[in-house]
Amino acid sequence: MAKQKRFTRTEWSWIFYDWANSIYATNISAAIFPILYSQVAGKGTTGDLLYGYAVSLANLLVAVLAPYLGSVADFRGMKKKLWTGFLILGVVFTAVMGVVGSWQLMLLGFVISRIGFSGSCLFYDSFLTDVTTPERMDRVSAWGFAMGYIGGSTIPFLISIGIMLAMKQSELSMRIAVLIVPVWWLLFSIPFMKNVHQVSYVDTPPRELGKAAWKNTTQTFRRILKNKAVLFFLAAYFFYIDGVDTIISMATKYGDTLGLGAIGMILALLVTQLVAMPCSILFGNLAKKHSALKLITFAVLMYAFITVIGFLMGFLVDFHDTLGMTLEKAVGISSVLFWVLATLVGTVQGGIQALSRSYFGQLIPPERSGEYFGFMDIFGKFACVIGPALYQLFYGLTGKACFGILSIILLFILGFLFLTVGRPHFLQVEHQAE
Repeated sequence: MAKQKRFTRTEWSWIFYDWANSIYATNISAAIFPILYSQVAGKGTTGDLLYGYAVSLANLLVAVLAPYLGSVADFRGMKKKLWTGFLILGVVFTAVMGVVGSWQLMLLGFVISRIGFSGSCLFYDSFLTDVTTPERMDRVSAWGFAMGYIGGSTIPFLISIGIMLAMKQSELSMRIAVLIVPVWWLLFSIPFMKNVHQVSYVDTPPRELGKAAWKNTTQTFRRILKNKAVLFFLAAYFFYIDGVDTIISMATKYGDTLGLGAIGMILALLVTQLVAMPCSILFGNLAKKHSALKLITFAVLMYAFITVIGFLMGFLVDFHDTLGMTLEKAVGISSVLFWVLATLVGTVQGGIQALSRSYFGQLIPPERSGEYFGFMDIFGKFACVIGPALYQLFYGLTGKACFGILSIILLFILGFLFLTVGRPHFLQVEHQAE
């Protein structure tokens, strides 16, 4: 398989789940649902302010469960069952979000649907070691994100934008855009259901499953503490992926707070998807010639720069009087900067996610992939608890959204520091693999 250039049916089926689920990341997490929710809850109300904390709560619940669920998934036949269960949970409650009227029920549906989405992605990631070889992981992982951007994000996103424009951005048009998500997500998950199977597993009798899973979880945690390469990578990942996910989930919410136009922001995020597709593949190809670690580090630094642009957007609006600028002019410049920000995010978003997944997959034993990816997920999800809450905290303390977004740069700085300190251990692992 390592010498085979074309993807196998199993690899394509695994890749295609990114095509299936990426519509959730676009329509629900990033672009449309945050705007719909703000309209229903009302800007500046209690419901509106609770949104960032709801994102944190959903991530927290998944983070707490992830290591144990990952350990259970490593037993024979369990990984597919758990993936299916979380898929159904996400699909059903996303549909609920599109039809209920109160913001309380919408927020509850959002929390549960995000748990379903995040849980299914956890097991999807851990299947990477089952569907391909270490030599092909960077390329397969990168193509997964690329297909997600060009297919799952772009095509249904364009359909959603078309519906919203045709219906003059009404609440009903946004609800239809939300309801497109569970239909697309479930339909294009079928190849994964049919062709992807667990190959590496731990064989344990069903009656001992719970006890063995807990034992394996604690053992894996001890192994991680002793393995400096895995430990430093997870520490770096903890911080930088927090910043990445916070920017994704809070982008339109932040822009809406600044008074930017909804359609303009959504179109800018469409540019993110279009740019991210070829850039994801480029990152996967560059990993063959250059270290994946170098590319991840570059992406972290680029995100720090992106955060500064985000701060500048808000600073112009929040302090337009001090700068001797009209609000209309400040909003206009910020709208242009939002397009710049969206384009820059597209250049590195898919690359940092894809290479983080594949690089970690090369550091761990394949038969324990569920456990290790469970811990990777808990590091990522606990980080995502901090990001939105950090933004909301600084926004609330200062009354200025720009300081909320600027606080996110601390996460990229810490991620860069852990990548730098851990570099000797990463290089040692790479040398042993050669």
